Amino acid sequence: MTSYSREDLSWTSDLKEMFDGDVELQDEQGHAMRMELEAEFKVGEQRYAVLRRPGAAAGEHELYHVSSSTDGEISITTIEDDDEWEDISELYDECTLPEEL
Repeated sequence: MTSYSREDLSWTSDLKEMFDGDVELQDEQGHAMRMELEAEFKVGEQRYAVLRRPGAAAGEHELYHVSSSTDGEISITTIEDDDEWEDISELYDECTLPEEL
């Protein structure tokens, strides 16, 4: 398991600028679902989005990969690797909690 620290994460705003806080995803059956953009960031070259279903409690979020094609089209996909998901989830939680004095 890879260990990341706060220094490895850089906050981004590409999705916020493009979608103004709401992102529409399609589920496996092709149904559209609206998600609220909670945060977006980059770790190394990989970009991530933290999305929340409308009405979900604070802290109930989902993590996704974000990528761009050569023609600029944005793709938001599920993180398939459980270890990566766990590492990035822990890093996001660490970075959104206040630093200890």
